[in-house]
Amino acid sequence: MDLAGTWLGQDEAVLLLTVLTLATVGTTVLFLISLTATRRRQTRPYLLLTGAIGLLMVRSVVGIGTALGRVPMPVHHIAEHTSDFLIAVLVLAAIYSVGARFGAE
Repeated sequence: MDLAGTWLGQDEAVLLLTVLTLATVGTTVLFLISLTATRRRQTRPYLLLTGAIGLLMVRSVVGIGTALGRVPMPVHHIAEHTSDFLIAVLVLAAIYSVGARFGAE
């Protein structure tokens, strides 16, 4: 298996894969918790934040795919930066939707 291609040494690649695996497990747990909360509350802010957390999980999976040489670096960059933008949009939309509901007090 060619971890991370030629842009990292073997030790760095193993460390990177370990960190990415822990991040993927962590974000998957957070995503499952957020799904449960969204199902209980059934509100737009919860749904938007669950989407943002889901995108964090996708970012981690893309990172692992890149480290394992399965996802080309250009695809990695497009997916990561697009995810960053969408996460920001979803979080701001959740904040706006709560503010729109409570801002008229």
